[in-house]
Amino acid sequence: MPELPEVQTICQSLSRQLTGLRIESAQQISKLRKSVATADLDLFCRGKTIAQICRRAKYILIHFSDQSGLILHLGMTGCFIINPEDGIALKHERVCWHLSDGSRWRFCDARRFGSLQLCPSSLSFEKHPALIGLGIEPLQENFTGQYLKELCQLRKVPIKTLLMDQSHVVGVGNIYANEALFRSRISPRKLATRLSKVQCEHLANAIQDVLTAAIAAGGSTIRDYHDVDGSEGHFSLQLQVYGRSGLLCPNCNTVIRRLVQAGRSSFYCPHCQRG
Repeated sequence: MPELPEVQTICQSLSRQLTGLRIESAQQISKLRKSVATADLDLFCRGKTIAQICRRAKYILIHFSDQSGLILHLGMTGCFIINPEDGIALKHERVCWHLSDGSRWRFCDARRFGSLQLCPSSLSFEKHPALIGLGIEPLQENFTGQYLKELCQLRKVPIKTLLMDQSHVVGVGNIYANEALFRSRISPRKLATRLSKVQCEHLANAIQDVLTAAIAAGGSTIRDYHDVDGSEGHFSLQLQVYGRSGLLCPNCNTVIRRLVQAGRSSFYCPHCQRG
């Protein structure tokens, strides 16, 4: 599933290509996990101008000039393609928007876990049910070691599990949680309540550093992810522990191990990340 860096990369690409364009019509070709009937989608979008595109957690927010908008989620295999209108639906194309410059903006999703929701002008994005329960953005200035310490101190769950909980911290995801814990030398199994203030400071900094570096590299392509133009993310070349079980730790040459936490794979160095 695309995580914060991948979604941010896609938002930047969509913003460059779509901002200022008017939607001539919209069509749902087949259903997503959450979708809108063609008649309702077309009525909502037709004639509206795309004013801004931004991200909240792993959601892509399309702001229209009349203060309404769309809330999109890529799910596990979703992607966007923008190309000249040819009247032919692509394989796995689920939704499309016909734009004022003659192009067709397509939402493709092989597994249909993506979602499309409407946000009317009478309801702000912040109060939309899809977004209202989300936690703090890890790249905001108020995501600090002190904030993380306060979040951790009463929660007797593994720190990796806590970082993956979108009601507390959004967008970190499995890849970057593994990498940040390795950088801060904290075991993914360590209980959140047992982290010291210094460890929380190191972890908050590591999360921000790894996310920033991943955005600069265009995200990580592990399986399906690619940008709007089809390019892959190159941060996967910089991964130090994720997906590397059985290989040697880049710091100490200890064999990297894998364990399953809350149904997700965790990768760690038992020497560098003790406890």
